Amino acid sequence: MRELTFVRRGRLEWRDRPDPVLQLPTDALVRPFVAARCDGDALPLHRPVSRAMQVGLKTGLIDPVVGSIVGEVPFRGPFGIGHECVAQVTAVGPEVTGVAVGDVVVVPWALSCGTCAQCRAGLTAKCATTAAESPGGTLAAFGFGPTSGPWGGMVVDSLRVPFADHMLVRLPEGVDPLRVAAAGDNLTDAWRAVYPPLHDRPGGSVLVMGGGAQSIGLYAAGLAVALGAGVVDYVDDGEARLEVAQALGARVHRLGGRRKRSAFPVTPGRYDVAVEASSSGRGLRQALRALRPGGVCTATGYYLAPGTKVPVMDMYATSATLRVGVSSVRPVLPHLLDFVATSGFAAERVTSLVADWDDAPEVYGARTIKLVLHRPPLDLAATASPS
Repeated sequence: MRELTFVRRGRLEWRDRPDPVLQLPTDALVRPFVAARCDGDALPLHRPVSRAMQVGLKTGLIDPVVGSIVGEVPFRGPFGIGHECVAQVTAVGPEVTGVAVGDVVVVPWALSCGTCAQCRAGLTAKCATTAAESPGGTLAAFGFGPTSGPWGGMVVDSLRVPFADHMLVRLPEGVDPLRVAAAGDNLTDAWRAVYPPLHDRPGGSVLVMGGGAQSIGLYAAGLAVALGAGVVDYVDDGEARLEVAQALGARVHRLGGRRKRSAFPVTPGRYDVAVEASSSGRGLRQALRALRPGGVCTATGYYLAPGTKVPVMDMYATSATLRVGVSSVRPVLPHLLDFVATSGFAAERVTSLVADWDDAPEVYGARTIKLVLHRPPLDLAATASPS
């Protein structure tokens, strides 16, 4: 079968790998037919980061935990890339009862068992069972390379999913798979950043610092509007992203100048909720200082340096909360999908390029906000064996 393979910066290609098989009675096989490119995939695709990150890890300029996720030689190809998909179930093990052949499902980006202490606590991205089987020991995930396990990428003809009853989440009836192409990671990451704090503060004000995690910031702005936030301010320096945020109903504010100072003053005491998606220490500090007393900031970006500064005294004075951590999407994924199904939230407005599956090697590296690949689903009813 074919798998989209990251070879090196600027080069992706289809490579053959053995077809996966059911190994355990709790496994399922799925065929991805919609796949989205995660914001994080743009890092090795668009920048010559591998050598610089090697030096940073050796000299202590980059936190060593980064190496436990992407390896001592970060993003060394070849490896199967991609970890956001909607798929059809094509086979199930004898102990799988929650999904059946033909079901359309979302596959979470991180592997989890659903029964360990971390999973029961909602930390499925930190599953003890699957992380123990990964060479890096930090997380088990699709599309990050061998340090995060042998799972391969999601832009592939067939994918083995362990713990299928726990892992796979059926797509609600009537929801367009293209609408929720990123639900396995970025879209649900945005949901967990805005829904819980707005649920506690109905009609609250929201600040989104955008740019680094491109689609996450935009999904967060759009979801905040759809959830009834009183004010949603989106701050960024990218014209295309600002246009999308405005179309989603947010008020937009441009960053400008040599130090990317905002033309819009991010003043203290204005926001109940902040989403930090700029992946910069400056953005993180601005977001935290802008919170009202008791406000909540969720950081969704990467902070590679070991000494990112946080304004602890400001947070102390305002009783602010900072939530930072790898996104455990599985526990909240059903709620997000139900919201999309009932509200009609147009997540596809963030998608800036829809391309044919077969063109993946040429288009996956496109410099665009959000890429989605698609191909026709199979008519599994027509191919099923008669009973």
